[in-house]
Amino acid sequence: MTAPATTPAPLHLVLGDEELLVERAVRAALDSARLADPAADITRMRVSDLTPAGLAELVSPSLFAEGRVVVLDAAQDSSQEIADAILAYVADPVDAVVLVVVHSGGGRSKAAKSLPAALRKAGAVVTECAKITKPAEREAFVRGEVRRAGGRIDAGGIVALIDAVGSDLRELASAAAQLVADSGGSVDEAAVRRYHRGKADVTGFLVAEKAVSGDRAAALESVRWAQQIGVPHVLLADALADAVRTIARVSAAGRGNPNQLAGELGMPPWKIRKAQGQSRGWSSSGLAAAMGIVARVNAEVKGAAADPDYAVERAVLDIVAARHRR
Repeated sequence: MTAPATTPAPLHLVLGDEELLVERAVRAALDSARLADPAADITRMRVSDLTPAGLAELVSPSLFAEGRVVVLDAAQDSSQEIADAILAYVADPVDAVVLVVVHSGGGRSKAAKSLPAALRKAGAVVTECAKITKPAEREAFVRGEVRRAGGRIDAGGIVALIDAVGSDLRELASAAAQLVADSGGSVDEAAVRRYHRGKADVTGFLVAEKAVSGDRAAALESVRWAQQIGVPHVLLADALADAVRTIARVSAAGRGNPNQLAGELGMPPWKIRKAQGQSRGWSSSGLAAAMGIVARVNAEVKGAAADPDYAVERAVLDIVAARHRR
């Protein structure tokens, strides 16, 4: 007899330690259980706080057969005793109970390390939640988040969003959803810039971009605006340093293919491509001067300067001047 379409899978393995993806996987298991039983409840415990008896109590049959989702967090910390208890339960699961085992993929003990393979063998629904560290993976995540929100985003928009928000997945996901709502579904670089205008992290990026491009008026306007809205001096100094150092590294690597240079430089191709464009107006002596300027302002904003506002503004103008040095 075919099981009802709403019957939830009794066993889930959430494998990895990317927090946002883990939480989504747990939520998906709960949502699935609530399709079968809207009153299904969720209980979460770390395996280090469990005993075999405690696990047995969590997954024991309910008197009224209510749906339950039991989430065992940090299963990589399982002792042999707890790992054995989990596998014993999995071999004879209880109806109306969904067990979700969250495991980082590592483990302190042999039993903990072997648990994911045993759960796979037992038929667990596996959700991979490995850390997103590679630029291409982050770009794919952004594209997927926009699509998840019902929109679409072009390559320029992806680059701008990552530049603006950074690498935190929660912030990227939130920004992607908001951008889709604000833009009517179509996200490009201009939409990202409009949405993030006035935010501290983006302001640092914009100040640096104007400075390294040699646009004196725009650089001066952006740095004063950043100071007016209270962007920390350290953030501005860091943004200037990152922009200058990136151009210097990319210039030294030559005019190679960004995709091929990505591994060598440890940067995403889009960042290399952008820096290659920015580097065209820089001389080697100008870059050397700019490197000294960002080192100086870094020290100044960390206590060496009596007036950090003036120190940052001077650094911006000095970088603009260095950009025009021949």
